[in-house]
Amino acid sequence: MRSFRSRIAVVAAAGLVVLTGPATAAVAARPGPVDVQVLTLSDLHGYLTPQHNATDGTIKDPTGKVLVVGGAPYIATHLERLRAGRDHTLTLAAGDFFSGWPTEVAYHADEPTIEFMNKIKVDVAAVGNHELDRSLEFLRDHMGKGKCFGEIGVDSCFTDSDGQPFRGADFPFSTANIVRKGQERPVLPPYVIKRFGRVAVGVINLTTVTTVEGSTSYQPGLDNLPLVETAGKYAAELKRRGVEAIVANVHEGGYAGPEFDGCANLTGPIADFAARATPDIDAIVTGHWHWGFNCALPDPAGDLRPVVEPANHGRLINELNLKIDPRTRDVIRSATTSANHAVTRDVPPDPDMTELVEYWLAKGAESYARPVGALTGDVTRVRDADGESTLGNLAADVAHADSHRTPGGAADLAMVAVAPVKGSNSLRADLKFAKGANPADADGTVLFGEAWAAWGYANPVLTVSVTGAQIEQALEQQWQTQPNGTVRFAPLAVSGNVRFSYDLSKPVGDRVLPADVLIGGVPLDPTRGYRLAALAYTLIGADGYTAFAGFTDAVRGSRDYEAFRDYLARGPLTPPALDRAIAKQL
Repeated sequence: MRSFRSRIAVVAAAGLVVLTGPATAAVAARPGPVDVQVLTLSDLHGYLTPQHNATDGTIKDPTGKVLVVGGAPYIATHLERLRAGRDHTLTLAAGDFFSGWPTEVAYHADEPTIEFMNKIKVDVAAVGNHELDRSLEFLRDHMGKGKCFGEIGVDSCFTDSDGQPFRGADFPFSTANIVRKGQERPVLPPYVIKRFGRVAVGVINLTTVTTVEGSTSYQPGLDNLPLVETAGKYAAELKRRGVEAIVANVHEGGYAGPEFDGCANLTGPIADFAARATPDIDAIVTGHWHWGFNCALPDPAGDLRPVVEPANHGRLINELNLKIDPRTRDVIRSATTSANHAVTRDVPPDPDMTELVEYWLAKGAESYARPVGALTGDVTRVRDADGESTLGNLAADVAHADSHRTPGGAADLAMVAVAPVKGSNSLRADLKFAKGANPADADGTVLFGEAWAAWGYANPVLTVSVTGAQIEQALEQQWQTQPNGTVRFAPLAVSGNVRFSYDLSKPVGDRVLPADVLIGGVPLDPTRGYRLAALAYTLIGADGYTAFAGFTDAVRGSRDYEAFRDYLARGPLTPPALDRAIAKQL
């Protein structure tokens, strides 16, 4: 590594962070450093269409002025301008380009995002937690290699904006620390080496350790290796291969104040990583937390290196400029610069990207209008006095049915949060029998877009082992005493094979008796084990029910969206009766 470790300072000017050190004669005499530009985007989440709301389409500059930013046509233009006149450029994606909420992308298996990433010439993509929202096989074989699944043009392999069939990514997906359970070898390549004439840059890609047991990416067959140790292992391997210039592309984030091109007391997991990760790593680019910052922090040897995050949804692009000594093949950190650039819309939009966005918007409208099922009556979120709703009961039935379609599933019962204490509610919209405004709709018809909007947020149905005592506790947690002393009712829907009664005259925590909970007509046994189907979000406690902590033997089923559509496709659906929860009469 470098010999200049003393009197290192940070010079901040015009939003540019410069890592400076003493200019020794040896450094000055080195012939012709090789300039390598590293451009990074993170957490795009499929936001290709320019956004206009306060969250997704703006960012504040250091003066507090609100800048309108983002959108594929503007990202492409800014990248082209940043690359202009540069001989050597490396473009990174720092994870979570997938599983966004724009329906024109989500309806089409995130394929529009791959088309965009190919067109902007991404060189390597770190695996974020959301890249694993479906499965490793989906990421590797479909996104990476273009392998089709389901019905072509309906489920996958849509025709792109150039009229070409989906072919997968032109770049590699990489993670050094996601492995199969019980193994040490990563499921994808751990790093990528990019050569620029006489020098090379190694990019080690790392994924947040919250991935495997995260809400949407819950993958029971995978495991996370620790970030710092894994980064050190592969940095040493790169050095053995003669690569001295090393960048860590880490899908893990932090917060460093409100200024997107500044740095004020970096906190969060990435701060720990930056403080401990091997000095062999010359720069750290990050994502995941959706913040923008541009820091220069000391590595364990005391030398400064960039630690940066370019926000989310295409609002910022980070630019690192590395000068690499062709003799040592290492980064001259004293000459390293870094800046976060706002993706403003005061530049001409790229015409090809404008066409891409317009194409997928039109395709989204077409997909929305595809019929996927039928109803005999309204299915709504309206709750009765017992907390039941037809949509809640239907969602529980869907989860139960999906479990029985999943190898290793076969749940005894299912539960779905109807009005959770905190977090997101998976019940999002009513399904009405009467036709809506869409010309493709008809009385009793459920359109693809209507089903998508009614239940779910890309969360998987898990089947897990719990005890009867945990099921009883979960039913008790439908009533939760708040800090002000009031009791909040947070009902849980149960599948159609379950009936239970409760007594509001009893204190909170003692309103449900095991004998009053019938599963398939048999009273609940607190001492025996049960297989329970529920959304991962609920099981990990994200919506306020702690009863399921410590569940075991998790099996992942379908995502809520797909499970719901599969259930609707079975035939005309009659709204479920509201007869599963009964209050005891005083």
